[in-house]
Amino acid sequence: MDRKQFLKSIAGIPLLPIGSSRLNSRITHLPVQAIHRVRPGDPNWPSKASWNKLKKQVGGRLSKINSPLNVCLSVPHGKECDDIFKKLKSPFYIRNNPALTQSTGWLDAWKSEPSVYAVKAKKTGDVVAAVNFARKHNLRLVVKGGAHSYQGRSNAPDSLLIWMRPMDSVEIHDAFTPKGAKGNESSKQAVTIGGGAIWIQAYDKVTTQAGRYVQGGGCLTVGVAGLIQSGGFGSFSKKYGLAASGLLEAEVVTADGKVRIANAYQNSDLFWAIKGGGGGSFGVVTSVTLQTHVLPNYFGIAGWTIQAKSESAYYKLIEHTVKFYRSSLFNSHWGEQIKFKPGNILDIGMMFQGLDQKQAEEVWKPFKKWIFDRHEDFEFKEPLRIGTIPARDLWNIDFFKKHYPQLIIENEQPDAPANSFIWAGDRKESGEFWDGYHSLWLPESLLKDDNLNKIVDALFAASRQWETALHFNKGLAGAPVEVRNEANNTAMNPVVTKAFALAIIAGNKPPAFSNIPGHEPDITDGRKNEKTMNQAISELVKIVPQPGSYVAESNYFEKNWQQSFWGANYPRLARIKKKYDPDGLFYIHHGVGSEEWTDNGFTKNKTPNVPLMRRVVSFT
Repeated sequence: MDRKQFLKSIAGIPLLPIGSSRLNSRITHLPVQAIHRVRPGDPNWPSKASWNKLKKQVGGRLSKINSPLNVCLSVPHGKECDDIFKKLKSPFYIRNNPALTQSTGWLDAWKSEPSVYAVKAKKTGDVVAAVNFARKHNLRLVVKGGAHSYQGRSNAPDSLLIWMRPMDSVEIHDAFTPKGAKGNESSKQAVTIGGGAIWIQAYDKVTTQAGRYVQGGGCLTVGVAGLIQSGGFGSFSKKYGLAASGLLEAEVVTADGKVRIANAYQNSDLFWAIKGGGGGSFGVVTSVTLQTHVLPNYFGIAGWTIQAKSESAYYKLIEHTVKFYRSSLFNSHWGEQIKFKPGNILDIGMMFQGLDQKQAEEVWKPFKKWIFDRHEDFEFKEPLRIGTIPARDLWNIDFFKKHYPQLIIENEQPDAPANSFIWAGDRKESGEFWDGYHSLWLPESLLKDDNLNKIVDALFAASRQWETALHFNKGLAGAPVEVRNEANNTAMNPVVTKAFALAIIAGNKPPAFSNIPGHEPDITDGRKNEKTMNQAISELVKIVPQPGSYVAESNYFEKNWQQSFWGANYPRLARIKKKYDPDGLFYIHHGVGSEEWTDNGFTKNKTPNVPLMRRVVSFT
């Protein structure tokens, strides 16, 4: 979401100690029988009769995938191909085609390639049939919900795709009790959402229509089920916690083809694993039921873009910004991000809840005064803007069409529901090709006086190389204690509860495909950018002795990814993976158990390196 553009329109208008760690690990080599997934042309590839049988089982909703990009292979510079590349800037167009993914690839890592066949799952039985077929015929299986994975986890050539797109129902519950709960279990207001739904559908039903709040993602076309399985953050996570913390129950099809209800009372281990253990690793999540919350009166945004006139002034600006965050924004009201950019630019794009216009303005008064008292050191690229919006209208398309049409892009697909749009600022990521992506949890101990110079020095040094964003809502330090306790009951790396922010350094380009002339990625420039991003993130890694990263937003080439994504939780996740998916039917890059497979998920290693012992990382 482009916070600055949002602010231009609504601002001022009242609308209705660094971590000590314990490391005890052992790598044990276990003999594993070699398994090779079959590909088209292999002797064991399913016969036409077998595919026809599956098609009948799923009510005719099996099809061979024909990518719209095929026209570009024959005529790469024609109008039809140009039109396709324009359409790739619409996430709704991508979502409506089983051949496409929201990212088109990653430099030297992966490229978007369609599966061979897709089951367009309309009901749970379709998913069961597809899972059983893939297991029986030893196929590479892929599950696609929102398809927003930067690392291509919903993408694999020569595979069978379970396309969840039609399973997008949203049902509100005034009183929901998980199955198997005891009689004295209190019911909760909740919403059940299909495994193919995206967040704009959830927000429309829950907030715009029902006047409630559900903790979800900021990008409106991200898949609901995928976000939950990754842990999930939204703009207001310091108030409402992880999206995964709100999960009350899920329906999951596991590798044996069984439909399991997972909650705190039955299949509780699976329930815990899908709360942050990574999408597509433990089964196909066909629906989730999430707790809903009382909606505040207002949501709001505060933003400002400032350029320092010298490096020394910029250093002081970074220092003051970190101190101001610590004293005034490090609480449950505030989320989103501040960016530290080359060129001595500070770009503020914070969001808030639970405050009205006047209260938000009071928060920023000291920061504003400090800047204006030193006006000779700074140039204001964008003025300070603070604005509120009635909370019920934050995802109301009619409200934005009337007041701020420039902030949204409507869904123009033929089957578009009435309230379907994206933030205009998010369009730039649709179809993008990644040169690199890094994330790093920053422990709250860095905000202490005796460590403050470390974070200021690191942010200054990193910003000399590349734009460095601190996403404060993606760290739960500063949240209420109950929010942090709930997060500790998920599979997320426990350091998230002691991190005040997630630092993100990333770079992308317009859609690119290596096999389409005129649309190839710029390899030379990309590798130059990758090197610069690596240098930038290294400045921050220096001050975090045991680095951790967010599984959904991380480096494709992450080292020690088990430790980085899940910390002490990984051994437990590995055991649950073995229980529900002993043969590794559900493979994703850097997913639980993926160390047993080659990077493409087609061949099981004979002697994989499997961490069996507890490895612990803590921020104190």
